[in-house]
Amino acid sequence: MLTDEKILVTGVSGLVALPLATYLARDNEVWGLARFLDPTARGAAMNSAPASRDALTAAGITPVAVDLAAPDFSAVPDDFSYVLHLAHTRLGAEFPRAVQVNAVGAGQVLQHCRRAKAALVMSSAAVYSPAADVFTPLREDDDLGKAVTPWAPSSPLSKVSLEAVARFCAEAFGLRVVIPRLNTVYGAIGGLPIMNMDAVVAGQPVVSLADPYPHSPIHIDEMCAQLEALLDAASTPATVVNWAGDEVVTLQDWCGQAAQLAGTAARIEVQQVPGALAGNVADVTRRRAITGPCARPFGPSFAAVYRQRYEDRGPS
Repeated sequence: MLTDEKILVTGVSGLVALPLATYLARDNEVWGLARFLDPTARGAAMNSAPASRDALTAAGITPVAVDLAAPDFSAVPDDFSYVLHLAHTRLGAEFPRAVQVNAVGAGQVLQHCRRAKAALVMSSAAVYSPAADVFTPLREDDDLGKAVTPWAPSSPLSKVSLEAVARFCAEAFGLRVVIPRLNTVYGAIGGLPIMNMDAVVAGQPVVSLADPYPHSPIHIDEMCAQLEALLDAASTPATVVNWAGDEVVTLQDWCGQAAQLAGTAARIEVQQVPGALAGNVADVTRRRAITGPCARPFGPSFAAVYRQRYEDRGPS
């Protein structure tokens, strides 16, 4: 476990960054960078509201407001030992602005923190091009950039650009960098499987891009446990690795489990989108070599989230 380090987490008010920052703040000095513009906005498809400054302070995180569209780092120290860069924007089809924030902004963060021991720059499995077989595990050296993401059209382009900038910074600054491509995350925080769970419990239809629609989901607690190993794997040139769980689970699988837990039926509506990834299965060979196997099986972990949301405290 990382201890007594000074760590910057960007995008700290978001679904994934907040629990990682909170976990690290137990034993480290953690600074959290975000825009902090709209405390009422909800993350797209994530059923999670962004955290406020007060919530971060209560978690032992020092908040600092920076907009990566035009960053001013005057209030941000430059002596961090580690950087976790998760800040990004889901601008619709505004490709120039998305690249400015997600790629150029990332480079500015890494330039400011170039003396760090290592940086983790979060990418996404959305960068992969569609495979002919949806169950074919996508490898880190597979083709990129040809998929459509209906919920965020600018995401593949800006994330591929982000990876290019991060790789350049690793070599230009001699900064050890690891670039995880995040798959489907879930847990008490929310995420796609939990959003679908809530819809099933509420008797609402769940939209799926395919039938079956397979993923390699990873629990947020698993990510916390694997974080230090991934930072240790950072290198120059940068290390690229799929950050995904060890199991293949379809959207139909977890909706069926949610229906069984709730004693109801799952209604799944398939809405195919030409060019979209109809499967999100990751090859985790490289990640397992770095972190070892996952310790949290999907079925019991999903059921535990259900109990927490609907049996321990009732529906939210």
